[in-house]
Amino acid sequence: MRQTRRVARVIVVGAGVVGLSCAVRLLEAGHQVDVVARDLPLETTSAVAAALWYPYRALPFARVTAWSRRTYVALEALAADDADTGVRMLPGTELHRSRTPDPWWREAVPHLTRVGAVAPPYVDGWSFTAPVLDMPVYLRWLVARLASLGGTLTRMALPALPDRADVVVNATGLGARRMAEDPSLFPVRGQVVVVEQAGIDRWWLDSSGPVYVVPRLREVVVGGTDDEGDWSRRPDAAVARDVLARATRLVPQLAGARVLRHAVGLRPGRPEVRLEAETVGGTRVVHCYGHGGAGVTLSWGCADEVVDLAQG
Repeated sequence: MRQTRRVARVIVVGAGVVGLSCAVRLLEAGHQVDVVARDLPLETTSAVAAALWYPYRALPFARVTAWSRRTYVALEALAADDADTGVRMLPGTELHRSRTPDPWWREAVPHLTRVGAVAPPYVDGWSFTAPVLDMPVYLRWLVARLASLGGTLTRMALPALPDRADVVVNATGLGARRMAEDPSLFPVRGQVVVVEQAGIDRWWLDSSGPVYVVPRLREVVVGGTDDEGDWSRRPDAAVARDVLARATRLVPQLAGARVLRHAVGLRPGRPEVRLEAETVGGTRVVHCYGHGGAGVTLSWGCADEVVDLAQG
């Protein structure tokens, strides 16, 4: 545990996976932390995420790779207590319809193996073991961890970032369009279908869709869509049928699986993740938003950097 000077008060705005991870790391560093948010954790986009560790729609490459690597290590450690954390390390395969070089984030995973033989329409691919999170379980664990360290979580719809704290962490996701007056943020709509577990014990991904099949213990999250600029949170029945059809072609074992529920999340798209500090009046504001489809994947890596920035 790092030893730091004590900050009298830190307010984290936002209770998704990024905000809660930042709050936990700040508490572990000895700070007094209160989390305030319009939406409680199970109401956020994080709760909808399939939550396969994968650096998706997040830039810049070098920083994202470093944050992803640190998060991978942190999640791997949490997987040792998977019953409480909801984190499991699962093997999986990403398939491609054309010859593809190793991913730009290759250094973030310990082992990545090229797939030798694949069935049409695929011609290439790779396999690796990745953290997979059951997000309702994981978010509850984060809230419990926050409370055990002395932090608080309060539902509060703020008109602006607070100014009566030593440090404010802006982890508001898409809300930063207003909170930080940042018009570069845009929604990337993702619709998923959650089906009953059909004996699937590894994840599958076809990024051309995108199509992904991510197993949990009792259910499977099937996706998805990637619609820039679409603010609708209402599931579309036709889209759901298409998502299931594409996923079943990828993983035939899904055929006939009972649908449990539908969900939509709005990923916070941005040309680059914003992780930087500024001083506003007498308050140090640390901005941490714009994680695209990689909030879970970058969460602990970004949280570690937030702690450094909060301390000046």
